[in-house]
Amino acid sequence: MAEERGELEERIIIKDQHTKEIDLVNRDPKHINEDVVKVDFEDVIAEPVGTYSFDGVWKTSYTTFTVSKYWCYRLLSAVLGIPLAVVWGFLFALISFCHIWAVVPCIKSYLIEIQCVSRIYSLCIHTFCDPLFEALSKICSNVRVALRKEI
Repeated sequence: MAEERGELEERIIIKDQHTKEIDLVNRDPKHINEDVVKVDFEDVIAEPVGTYSFDGVWKTSYTTFTVSKYWCYRLLSAVLGIPLAVVWGFLFALISFCHIWAVVPCIKSYLIEIQCVSRIYSLCIHTFCDPLFEALSKICSNVRVALRKEI
């Protein structure tokens, strides 16, 4: 009985990962499009002092810009939103698959193989270079430099 209940809870948890509630009010909770997409009428069209159009033209331009931007976005998202969601879902699934099944195993394999090479390299350095540099340091340790100013 307890085992069946545990399996049922596990299935519910797995299902909830794919059907979790989404926030329909705050659609950018991580603020990834904060600076990029916020384009208002004032950011695009501005009249400097002394060159004003008629007030009616200015108000109509503002309304036209705002409404057309709103409805164009809605139409484009209605037509292309779902196909692009499929494309992006496929792309990120492909990236995840490659990372999990190719990149990480290659890196782990490389680290295991390079550890062996590292030990051999370290052994060679300590065997051949250390005595050479130690001898050179003893030779150069008696070198004295004196600076004199001649008139």
